[in-house]
Amino acid sequence: MKAAKLKRGVLLKAAACVAAVVFLCGCDTTFNRDKFDRNLMAGRWVSGTVHEYYDLAGTGYTWDTSDDVTEEEAQHFTWTLERETLTQIHQMEMGGSIPKTYTLKKLNASVLEYSDNYGNYHSFTKER
Repeated sequence: MKAAKLKRGVLLKAAACVAAVVFLCGCDTTFNRDKFDRNLMAGRWVSGTVHEYYDLAGTGYTWDTSDDVTEEEAQHFTWTLERETLTQIHQMEMGGSIPKTYTLKKLNASVLEYSDNYGNYHSFTKER
C-alpha cells in the first residue's frame, strides 16, 4: 500500500513537471512577444510626406518632402533594434549626433509602427 502511494506521488510529480515544461515552451511567444525581426526593417518606408530608409548594415536616412527636402539631402543616421527598442542616432551636418529612441509596436513585411516617450506615434508602409 505504501509503495503504491509512493509510486502515485512520483507519477503525479512527473506529470506536473511535464505539464510545466509544455506550458513554458508554449508560452515562448508570450514571453518573447516584443522581439522583432530586424531583417524586416530593410528598405524604404513612407508615412505621408516623411520617408525613412534602413539598410541591414545599420545605417539609414530620413527626409520630409513637405520641408522641400529631397532624398539626396536626407539626414543620415545609424540604427539598432534591440527587442522592441529602435534607436536612431542622427548625424548632424555641423558635427555631433542626436539619439532618438522609439518603441516598436508593429513590424512586418509591409507595416512599421513605433512611438516615442512623448506620445508621438508613427505608422509607415513599405514602398515597393
